[in-house]
Amino acid sequence: MVDNREALSQMGVTLANHFDCVFYVDIETGNYNQYVHVEWMDRLEIPESGKDFFADFHENAPKCIYPDDLELVLRILGKKELTKKLSRDNTFSSVYRMIIDGNIEHVRLIFVKCEDKKHVICCLENTEDEFRAKKEREQDLQSAKRMARLDELTGVRNKNAFLDYSASMNEKLQQGACEPFAVVMCDVNDLKRINDTRGHSFGDEVIQSASRMVCGVFSHSPVFRVGGDEFVAVLIGNDYERRERLMTKIKEESLANKRTLSGPVVASGIAIYDPEMDEGFDSVYERADEQMYVVKKELKSVQLSDGFENVNKREQTITDERKRRLDSLFGALYTVAGEGYIYVNDLKFDFSRWSVSLITDFNLESEYMYQADLIWQDYIHPSDLKAYRQAVDAAINGNAKITPIHYRARSADGSYVMLTTRAFILSDEDGNPEYFGGIIIPK
Repeated sequence: MVDNREALSQMGVTLANHFDCVFYVDIETGNYNQYVHVEWMDRLEIPESGKDFFADFHENAPKCIYPDDLELVLRILGKKELTKKLSRDNTFSSVYRMIIDGNIEHVRLIFVKCEDKKHVICCLENTEDEFRAKKEREQDLQSAKRMARLDELTGVRNKNAFLDYSASMNEKLQQGACEPFAVVMCDVNDLKRINDTRGHSFGDEVIQSASRMVCGVFSHSPVFRVGGDEFVAVLIGNDYERRERLMTKIKEESLANKRTLSGPVVASGIAIYDPEMDEGFDSVYERADEQMYVVKKELKSVQLSDGFENVNKREQTITDERKRRLDSLFGALYTVAGEGYIYVNDLKFDFSRWSVSLITDFNLESEYMYQADLIWQDYIHPSDLKAYRQAVDAAINGNAKITPIHYRARSADGSYVMLTTRAFILSDEDGNPEYFGGIIIPK
């Protein structure tokens, strides 16, 4: 036969280990005693026993319950409401926030009806660690979901996100709750040829540049990368109202890039949702895709200019063979550059290539440039220009050991950034400097 006193003792130990405090309450008379003690209640002068649990609870609650939760807690834990809840179930619990030693912490208050139906056990459990762990799991899950819907190369939303968005749009269309919209399909021209002739590293840089271009034009609309060289923008709101102007802008930018070889060439087609024509979102997307291929053919038919953006500054234009060699050197340097900006200059033709990130961050005119040394010097802080010129001249003329060059340069926002250039010289068979290049590292 089990000793009741021993059993009660064991139950008390269990409750003490699990809960911060435990009250034994006569639900009819209101008499109560605290059997598991917590120190912070002493600091708030909350009594351990009394003749009216519910009256004392209402009096002391404002001392420790978070103000935003106080009204709700007092209502659901009143004697009448609690008795009603325990008449249906033997247990009842409520989660709310308390202020404990100046900290906001989550707690769970549990009422258990005793066998005699006259008494209840009231247990208070601090669940802050549990709450924080749950929030961290939710945040990790949300972060994982976001990452699963972002394109790793460009940072825009990926095809999975586009499929979810399409399903959401179809649901809104069925409910008749969708605002006017248009779909723009964008495709990077000649990416396969670029990958084959210049390498995938350069191809990736072109895709990133195209992504920035599309996002920059359609800046108030969601943009998705749905394939290797394909992007979709769904125009809503202000972008939808300005759609003709924006389509003209992306076409003009692409034509300028094609003529000057200074950036990506993006073919784009647009389709506007028409409820009489389109059964759903997919049909709008398909019409935009068809229109894009029409524009793609038009762009391919545009003839290139004979030179580049600032070719008139030179009498001698770089040959195709030398340009291919320059691109090859650039690609090799890009592979090992890490986080820095890079450039390579063909000294014979004074023609250079600069990384897209450098062009973007410093608002330079083109990826390919003649006499880029003169252009770049306009960006250097006047106080650093003399030392910069001396270091470059010394390196090219072979009069000094090439050492890192430290100077300030003006970025796109007008502020000066401290840079360190680690340069190199490649000479021809006769020992004459042929290529000058380097990695520019911002501090």
